[in-house]
Amino acid sequence: MEVLKTIAGHAADLCAIITLVTLFVKPVRNWLFGAEKAREGQRCLLRSEIVKIYYRNQKDKCLQEYEYKNMTQCYKAYKSLGGNSFIDHIYNEMQEWTVTY
Repeated sequence: MEVLKTIAGHAADLCAIITLVTLFVKPVRNWLFGAEKAREGQRCLLRSEIVKIYYRNQKDKCLQEYEYKNMTQCYKAYKSLGGNSFIDHIYNEMQEWTVTY
């Protein structure tokens, strides 16, 4: 019985150590490999594409189906990367535009 208690204690210690390591690995990996800079670059490209679609179609307030799908996918990816509310305003406005098929 004493052996089982010792094994359980070591298993709990090992779980705690693994948990601590996993908490520190991701920030260190992001710092070493510049993951945050890559995410910022992706956000910038997505924001640029959404704004380009917006200004290209702002006058007619009409989107082609492929533009609408592209804009929607870009918006979802942008928000998943932590994008800001400026694009929310543009996206919500474009949601009211006509989509031609």
